[in-house]
Amino acid sequence: MKRKHTRQWWLGIAAGTAAAVALTMLVRRQRAKRLALAGQIENITRHAIAQLGVAAESRLVPANGLQLHTVIAGPEDGPLVVLLHGFPECWFTWRKQIAPLVKAGYRVVAPDQRGYNLSDKPSEMARYQIDYLTADVRELIRAMGREQAILVAHDWGGAVAWRFAMDYPHMVEKLVVMNAPHPVAFAREMHRGWSQRVKSWYMTFFQLPWLPEALLGFSPPSTARLFFRGTAARKDAFSNAELTVMAAALAQPGALTNMINWYRAAFRLRPAERNKIIASPTLLIWAEDDVALGRPLTHGLEKWIQRLTLYYIPHCGHWVQNEAPDEVNAQLLTFLQKSI
Repeated sequence: MKRKHTRQWWLGIAAGTAAAVALTMLVRRQRAKRLALAGQIENITRHAIAQLGVAAESRLVPANGLQLHTVIAGPEDGPLVVLLHGFPECWFTWRKQIAPLVKAGYRVVAPDQRGYNLSDKPSEMARYQIDYLTADVRELIRAMGREQAILVAHDWGGAVAWRFAMDYPHMVEKLVVMNAPHPVAFAREMHRGWSQRVKSWYMTFFQLPWLPEALLGFSPPSTARLFFRGTAARKDAFSNAELTVMAAALAQPGALTNMINWYRAAFRLRPAERNKIIASPTLLIWAEDDVALGRPLTHGLEKWIQRLTLYYIPHCGHWVQNEAPDEVNAQLLTFLQKSI
């Protein structure tokens, strides 16, 4: 009996060792794939820019002590439009809006926000507090030689845009937000009941140290498919080539940790100023089949936004500017060209 137990013990050790070796080899292979993908980012970016349909350049712009990678297109004297992406996106999420805006005469600036893709990535979580993020936008506008801009924003970019319009109202000519809740509405719905809390479960998960980025960073292509195609209502919104661009951005060293640091800082660090009424003409575009953000987040905003236009897009998911680009572009250009 003793000899049998000894044999079983050794078999267990051997099986455990084999599993550990196999797991180690898998992790190393995935790491090599991730680094190889990350290393292709410059070629991937050049190709992506070439596919926009208009002349554009990729530039590192000094802003707020950082270098922000920015794609710039359109006439230098055109009205300035700053496009602010969300999580886990990059400048490329606006690929279907850049050409229509340029052809309409706008100067278009699409940055990778701090922590993302090719922009600088401060390592301290506190450097992703909302006041830093809005200051980046302020300095980016000034780096373009302007003191005012039109802001067009989605998801986390929308959170930055709402706050920017409160804190720097003189710098906002018009505001367009897509599927990003006003902070008052988000706080209200989170306190009202479980519907929005359940949809926002991932925000709590992102408060954990290292685990979220370890899981999402294991295979950036799989993560890109999960987020962009897996949660879309219109599954054909993202081609395989487009997902590769997003995956390469996710694979950049330090990117996932610092993208998630936006959520960690939001939970722990409040804005310097209280919420204020937004006076800028504002268009809120809302896709109704958003898996993370419910339609009640669009209710009761008139108290906080003086000149609000609200437009709903049915049968469309969170990635609204990708899933319904023609409808989004039509509403966007109509709003921007309207005298208010």
